[in-house]
Amino acid sequence: MSVVERLRARFGEAPRSAVVLGSGLSFLRETAEDRQAEGYGALGLPKTAVAGHAGELVVGTLGTERVALLAGRIHTYEGRPMNEVVAAVRALAAWGVQRFVLTNAAGSANPDFIPGDIMLVDDHLNFQGRSPLVGPPPEQGAFFPDMSNAYDVELRGRAVEHAMGLGIPLRRGVYAAMLGPAYETPAEIRMLRRLGADAVGMSTVPEVLALARLGTPVVAFSLISNLGAGLSPTPLHHAEVQDAAKAAGGKLGALITELINGD
Repeated sequence: MSVVERLRARFGEAPRSAVVLGSGLSFLRETAEDRQAEGYGALGLPKTAVAGHAGELVVGTLGTERVALLAGRIHTYEGRPMNEVVAAVRALAAWGVQRFVLTNAAGSANPDFIPGDIMLVDDHLNFQGRSPLVGPPPEQGAFFPDMSNAYDVELRGRAVEHAMGLGIPLRRGVYAAMLGPAYETPAEIRMLRRLGADAVGMSTVPEVLALARLGTPVVAFSLISNLGAGLSPTPLHHAEVQDAAKAAGGKLGALITELINGD
């Protein structure tokens, strides 16, 4: 049985929207009502192995909208093949999900962005050195996808409107994706800032690339969980990232709920 067949057998028809929950944000799945959950392994998806990533798909209702929540993701720094990194979003798109909200916890490369800020991703810089698009021409989607609207302009505009309506300050900026798992050096943070990055993390971009090939609309948010190296007087720890994400995750959850219910 294929992954899509397992998804249909377990959850029925696909919701219109899916949300990928980043580090420390998996607790947002508890906000969904009438939820059903299944581990990635039981669905034929690669299992997660990083703290803060539960590794399960939850289908439930946020507001009045049925939604799929991917609680956890695979990362390139685990040494996993790229097809595993993007397997979940590809499977949900094949199931019938029409749009994706991607989230991550990120460090600040912009000294004006502080822990607890939410950044709407307008564009990205990819320093991971790997891409899920490398390989023979695909059966579906463009071999050379256009990336000028990889972060859907309509969804971004609606995100700004809903944030204003909720009174949630919303930063906007460029996300730099690094391979990891080491945090960046102060020199790397300075380099990234000079290149135009506002936030830095180790995820999200592979999923954006995979979905851009399929022409699937994407909007992404970075929850600023820590200051980048050289901007903070203290060493960085993964527990700090998780704690900061949980502390500010309620605002992001409210914004996502409004966004997927607002049309």
